[in-house]
Amino acid sequence: MSGFYWTLVTMSTLGFGDITFKSDLGRVFSIVVVLSGTVFMLIVLPVAFIQCFLAPWLEEREAARTPRSLPEETAGHVILTRYDAVGESLVRRLEQFGHAYAVVCPDLTAAQRLNDLGVKVMLGEPDDPETYRRARAEKAAMVFTSLPDAANTNVAFTVREVPERTPVVATATDAASIPILQLAGSSSVLQLREVLAQALARGTLGGNAMTPVVGQVDELLIAEASVRRTPLVGQTLRQSGLRDLGVSVVGFWERGEFSVATPDAVIRESVVLVLAGSAEQLQNYDEAFAIYNVCTDPVLVLGGGSLGRAAARALQERGIDVRIVEQDPSRVRDAERTVVGNAADAKVLERAGIRKAPAVLVTTHDDSINLFLTIFCRQLRPDVQIIARVTAERNVRTLHRAGADFVLSFASMGAGSVLNLLKGGRLVTVTEGLEVFRTPVPRAMVGRTIAQSGVREKTGCTIVALREKAGGPLRTNPAANTPLAEGDELVLAGDTAARERFASLGG
Repeated sequence: MSGFYWTLVTMSTLGFGDITFKSDLGRVFSIVVVLSGTVFMLIVLPVAFIQCFLAPWLEEREAARTPRSLPEETAGHVILTRYDAVGESLVRRLEQFGHAYAVVCPDLTAAQRLNDLGVKVMLGEPDDPETYRRARAEKAAMVFTSLPDAANTNVAFTVREVPERTPVVATATDAASIPILQLAGSSSVLQLREVLAQALARGTLGGNAMTPVVGQVDELLIAEASVRRTPLVGQTLRQSGLRDLGVSVVGFWERGEFSVATPDAVIRESVVLVLAGSAEQLQNYDEAFAIYNVCTDPVLVLGGGSLGRAAARALQERGIDVRIVEQDPSRVRDAERTVVGNAADAKVLERAGIRKAPAVLVTTHDDSINLFLTIFCRQLRPDVQIIARVTAERNVRTLHRAGADFVLSFASMGAGSVLNLLKGGRLVTVTEGLEVFRTPVPRAMVGRTIAQSGVREKTGCTIVALREKAGGPLRTNPAANTPLAEGDELVLAGDTAARERFASLGG
């Protein structure tokens, strides 16, 4: 009855003040019916129209913006089956090179989201042969799949139904999956966790302190050498005499910033030299400077997960003793070399040997935890070398600001490994943001000497090797007065921006 009363009050407010409880009930109910019909027309019908007509039309229109096939003329592109951290990093690098690609996405909503972000997507199931026909896989440069191992096996086997010669690069979490993936049709199988573990171990001080090689182009080796505690600290590159050893200093890493090595650049304690040379030339460097960082004390590995254990194995292969700090006892595999406890506890780190350790590797899968541990360890030991892992590339600079000497990105390392395979040795990503690439001598440089070409001044690239004519021997670190002839091939090192500046010089 109260509802009916308030209906009457409402009608009075709307100008029906002469209606009372003694009024004609038929007239009252007629007005109520009219008002109810108006409410229905103004609320219910628009909602029904949106749900039944407008929303499906909008969805169909959005779906039409997401392609289900690539243009017939598409060729030389890379097909990705997943847009994860590695896929995102790879897409960014492919775009830098102007290389065509497409990400296969089975979910329309996810595909539309990527499309809105500017990512080139194609709707399709990664285990359907028709997907790869529509993706023009027979003309693709590569199919890259980073799904779980079993799904990658399915992708490789499925792709082989369409184009038999297109390279298929697959990731593998478990080493036991590698032969299965190869049997299924994978051209290359990448264990990215092992790649990252080896990279973490390579740059670690300790043991015999020999300079770790981080990349190779034919006979040319690229190495990274910390100058900590060596007589090089405080000298300029011109004063250092490194050129007399035969090695070329490509540049400096300092807290995540790469800079081109100039003759008057000062070598500071925190600097890591990027060296290029032959095996003999790098041996000359080690004989002169490795002795200053020889250490028999164990390296600390914070995090006993799969990556931490892999990094510890890689260090032991180099003859470096380790102590793993792990909070979860169920993860302990080597009780003799593991300290169980929270790495954020100073007493735990003291038991592990933080006061004498030459280096600390921070390996957890959580970037925020790695940031916390980096700050904590830097506070406890201002002079210790800290190498940290990050998952998201955006956190690389943050970890460097926190005090890490090296920061290695899982995504960047993975993308670099795929790009190295794609370029077939003509470009090698040797470390975070540093590339070594081969190219014919540009016409504008023919007839000039290396010094006259002004490559370093104009582009930031360093000529680290020269191959005279096709098939000739590779000359590492050629002299500045070496003439450049048509048909010669240069090997240059620099960051991405430097490579792009060199490309702008023209052929």
